Amino acid sequence: MYQIIQPIHSYLAYLTLFLLAFATLNGMMGSSSQKAFEEKHLRINKFALIATHTMFLLGVILLFTSPITQAAFADMKATMKDPYYRLYAVEHPTINLLAVILVTIGNARVKRAVGNGKKFKQTMI
Repeated sequence: MYQIIQPIHSYLAYLTLFLLAFATLNGMMGSSSQKAFEEKHLRINKFALIATHTMFLLGVILLFTSPITQAAFADMKATMKDPYYRLYAVEHPTINLLAVILVTIGNARVKRAVGNGKKFKQTMI
């Protein structure tokens, strides 16, 4: 299973970064103009959110099936001293959990925002 999910997770990272950058640029362009916030703008945010959550879900599966993390979890004291194992077992999952939380909060704030300018500004942020 690891050999299937790991490449998907890696390639999905590029798609996710592209969608998040596209949503951010969309927010920047919309907040600098007087455009109306339409369904297509909300859809861009939703695709970025879905890609982010999908990538995180695959990452959680990898966290428990990867041989790297299995070796890291075997001896956490040694893992915390080794930057390679610490990256895959602690730092990468923690940073990405925070990123998913921030993207989810941002998407919710866009939905609750009133007015086109505020929605675009929340998307940009």
